Amino acid sequence: MTSVDRIWHNCRLATLAPSHEGLGIIENGLIAATDGRIVYAGPAAEAPAGLDAKERIDVGGRWITPGLIDCHTHLVYGGNRAHEFERRLAGASYEEIARSGGGIVSTVKATREASTEQLIVAALPRLDALIAEGVTTIEIKSGYGLELDTERRQLQAARKLGEIRPVSVRTTFLGAHTIPPEMKGNSAGYIDALCGTMLPAIAGEGLADAVDAFCEGIAFSIEETTQVFTKARELGLPVRLHADQLSNLHGAALAAKFGALSADHLEFADDDGVAAMAHAGTVAVVLPGAYYFIREKQLPPIEAMRRHGVSIALATDSNPGTSPLTSLLLAMNMAATLFRLTVDECIAGATREAARALGVFGETGSLEAGKSCDLAIWDIERPAELVYRMGFNPLHARVWRGQTTSRS
Repeated sequence: MTSVDRIWHNCRLATLAPSHEGLGIIENGLIAATDGRIVYAGPAAEAPAGLDAKERIDVGGRWITPGLIDCHTHLVYGGNRAHEFERRLAGASYEEIARSGGGIVSTVKATREASTEQLIVAALPRLDALIAEGVTTIEIKSGYGLELDTERRQLQAARKLGEIRPVSVRTTFLGAHTIPPEMKGNSAGYIDALCGTMLPAIAGEGLADAVDAFCEGIAFSIEETTQVFTKARELGLPVRLHADQLSNLHGAALAAKFGALSADHLEFADDDGVAAMAHAGTVAVVLPGAYYFIREKQLPPIEAMRRHGVSIALATDSNPGTSPLTSLLLAMNMAATLFRLTVDECIAGATREAARALGVFGETGSLEAGKSCDLAIWDIERPAELVYRMGFNPLHARVWRGQTTSRS
């Protein structure tokens, strides 16, 4: 007799296991877990003989997927930018607002004025909205401090969110988000300071799981981004990149050159860049919330990604200026309607491929033995409902590390 902590039975599974086709659907499934880890996930008829549990949960025929993963957010910040939204409605572009002192810089001011506790309090409602939709892992970036003390506070706040809520938090240092106002016109000097002081301090304190940069005409050049990534590599930190969102600076190819976990946005990425990503194993993270919110017209090269076999993840890009979105389910719908991703691509993009984009697929993102027991249990008739509906949350229960943490 094999005893485990918990068994979920009478359920349909979308395992997302790479060894299965598509979503890895199992009609009459069973999941067994002990010590917060999956022991078995598969057909009930093939479960190990003599499997017994302290608790058996009849799922009532509902669907179970891996817990959702939001792999690109800027969840921790001060203030908001509703006034810029009004300006955009009146015709101002994102770049015009940024060059006039708005955009990221306006959030920097509000974030610098906020304490760690204030940042946590402001971020909690945003995090809770995502958790309520079945998110069990989230990435949170810094990038609204642009000097060491505030960047540190942002990352400390992000780490603390993972202590006070049942969710796995991955942190990313995005000091190379834009040039701070006090160093306007001196991007080279700022990058020198970032690489010489900020990045080593953040790495030394263990506050970041990865390093990101915004490689764009209104932010940092290929050469400056290369300097940041070289230092990150020296410090043993993996990299990710905001690449080719507003123009083609060949950020996708640069991300691939450094073996980046992901390149994100990618609206203007070219075929060579996508091919380089495929060769490097760099995940493409598409962000339809930002595309929608700033009314972009250039679609990311989805067909090229498919043709070259690039993994496609998707995320909310939750941030105050260009994607104030706190619904990963809506992001999935947007990815389907705006970018023409399939249902399977959307669900995989918010689970398995999102885990790859964070470098944690060995830990979560699919229902497989040995992985963290992170589950989303849904009141749906078929997986397509997760992508089809807008403004509707069919979550029945959420399980994080083997424990039910929320239930409808």
